Amino acid sequence: MMDMFDKIEIMEERRDRVKLGGGYDRIDAQHDRGKLTARERIDLLVDEGTFVEINPFIENRGLEYGSGDAPGEGVVTGYGKVDGRFIFLFAQDFTVFGGALGEMHATKVIKIMDLAAENGAPVIGLNDSGGARIQEGVLSLDGYGEIFYRNSIYSGVIPQISVIMGPCAGGAVYSPAITDFVFMVEKTSQMFITGPKVIESVTGAKINSEDLGGANVHSSVSGNAHFSAATEEEILNEVRRLISYLPPNYEEKPAYREPKNKIPLEERIDELLDVVPIDGTKVYDVRKVIQLIVDDQDFMEVQPKFARNIVVGFGRINGDTVGIIANNPKMMAGGLDINSSDKCARFIRFCDCFNIPLITFEDVSGFIPGVQQEHGGIIRHGAKILYAYSEATVPKITVILRKAYGGAYVALNSKAIGADLVFAWPNAEIAVMGPAGAANILFAKEISESANPEDVRQVKINEYRERFANPYVAAANGIVDDVIDPRDTRKSIASGLEMLKNKKKELPKKRHGNIPL
Repeated sequence: MMDMFDKIEIMEERRDRVKLGGGYDRIDAQHDRGKLTARERIDLLVDEGTFVEINPFIENRGLEYGSGDAPGEGVVTGYGKVDGRFIFLFAQDFTVFGGALGEMHATKVIKIMDLAAENGAPVIGLNDSGGARIQEGVLSLDGYGEIFYRNSIYSGVIPQISVIMGPCAGGAVYSPAITDFVFMVEKTSQMFITGPKVIESVTGAKINSEDLGGANVHSSVSGNAHFSAATEEEILNEVRRLISYLPPNYEEKPAYREPKNKIPLEERIDELLDVVPIDGTKVYDVRKVIQLIVDDQDFMEVQPKFARNIVVGFGRINGDTVGIIANNPKMMAGGLDINSSDKCARFIRFCDCFNIPLITFEDVSGFIPGVQQEHGGIIRHGAKILYAYSEATVPKITVILRKAYGGAYVALNSKAIGADLVFAWPNAEIAVMGPAGAANILFAKEISESANPEDVRQVKINEYRERFANPYVAAANGIVDDVIDPRDTRKSIASGLEMLKNKKKELPKKRHGNIPL
């Protein structure tokens, strides 16, 4: 008869077998593809020694599905810590049935998602799967549905992060699409609804997996991926970095982090005078403005390769996390188009979900004109920005760096749609349109009938700029709260954030609004 030590030995043998996944040959094959195993990835993601596995011994219901032996059911689930803060995670194990999702695989994922929501902690999914387990038919599809449901109802409750570390095809891509942020590894991860072979058979078009749904495509063309990196180690470090900016759930605020270089707020930033040209036709990179203002010049940009005419991301001011939205005149003159509208609105709504104040650096010539934009729905997409800012109840501060024209001025967190504070630099131009366009319309007859039309046009442009396109008209009407020295921008923002720290604002009671999707 066995004693307790014998029983423990059997338990440890079974656990070791689960940890081995699909076996040494499949682990070697995974490494040959340039990929780590599920457990190696977990070790890189969480603080050393903090991972606790849950449900390691779950198995599929039986061999009648043809599933066969599947140690751990092709997914590792559990919890651990990142920088000392709890996170929950699942990591699909490609060495077991290619990480394909079956009924009990889904059950493990669902349990970890429920635990994360119930305990108010982020959930991270490391995706590396061939898709639904065909042998289990509709039960696999039902499992995906259960996951999609939780992605949806837990949206805005806890941060949800997807890391694509291998193939992600068919219905499997919709779970990452619902989550807050998607990370991809270059060359080894792909996302698509239908693969290259299906596309070729249906349309005749030939394309490989990487060109169809690789990290570069989704980072720069489709906008489905928020971050990408060359290696799995780099991407997991970026996940850890992102977590450092976020609160664990919607009821808490992000953790304070002491700046490495504590610069007194009273200290003026002289470099800001040289970054933004007075001439509104000259370009500059707004990231330089952001880096001069945030703590330690540390700015984590979100979707840096997509819709580059707008910059969004996370930084800290005086130790507290802020979400930053900024027009980038270096691309498309900083104007707003369809893609930048979507990028901006989604980021605003994430920050509002998780108590992250919004700082907007505005230098916008307007919404991008053109038949393609109009037919593509720029009205509907641009309205998303208006809706997102209007709905947001977190502290909202705008700094007008240079141009603020037309409907785009209104959309980018103006006082009219709920900005708590609006600051303008002395060179700011706030108007229905640029002085040149306005002069051409208002004084068209006078210009055309003059002996020297170009000279008269320039005179009228200067008159309009002096009379209307300056920050003092808006300031006189309370639409701008203060005109500030650019060198004091960080001080003004920090002071405003401190004042707004205990802001409480409730929207009219309703089930939910109907954002123009």
